[in-house]
Amino acid sequence: MIQRQTILYGGPGGPFEGVAAFDTDWTDLRPGVLILPNVLGEKEQDRVTAERIAALGYVGFVADLYGEGKRTTRESPDPAIYMNALNADRPLLRHRLCASLLALHALPQVDPARTAAIGYCFGGKAVIDLARAGADVLGVVAFHGIFDPPGYAYPTPIRAKLLICHGWNDPLAPPEAVTGLATELTAAGADWQLLGFGGAGHAFTDPSLKTSTRPGFGYDANADRRSWTAMTEFLAEVFA
Repeated sequence: MIQRQTILYGGPGGPFEGVAAFDTDWTDLRPGVLILPNVLGEKEQDRVTAERIAALGYVGFVADLYGEGKRTTRESPDPAIYMNALNADRPLLRHRLCASLLALHALPQVDPARTAAIGYCFGGKAVIDLARAGADVLGVVAFHGIFDPPGYAYPTPIRAKLLICHGWNDPLAPPEAVTGLATELTAAGADWQLLGFGGAGHAFTDPSLKTSTRPGFGYDANADRRSWTAMTEFLAEVFA
């Protein structure tokens, strides 16, 4: 009985169009999980993830960080056009993340005191920025995220717990970037953990890249399965 619902919400540069997934049989408020997509923005793959989150007993909400109708595909002339604009304006990214979180909190099925966020690729960077912003989430999970700091001061200690799921062969987050993030989060007083997968690269959760020949990129079934299991245990802990 899991249902999808399109949610329009406001924010800087909006309107934005997200998608919620929840079980229609629920009668009590449930924890909510914000889902931050990869470089391409909100798409079917993310809606399926929201349904998988709902099957765990939570409300899944796919955020829209680019704006209604602003989506790309791998075949687009510039698939990263909207991501690059936000990478160049991290304060704007922070504001849109907070607007998306408010939209999750406002869903009638969600207990706003029990929310978390997960993200993939650019979304992995985004969830770390959400934790840096001091947003009202209990925890965040980054899957093959990007780790460069935002370039602005943020409140410490970081309150949200962090789980970083990282493919060790990821060329977008080489070892020096990983240790840089660890140093940053430690200095910020965060409760963080890092799960590294040997032999896995960037986008290890993305089944559409099973046949990728790009070095350091591609789907890895073991890393995908193990990182999802780690995420479910992490969410159970932060929502307990």
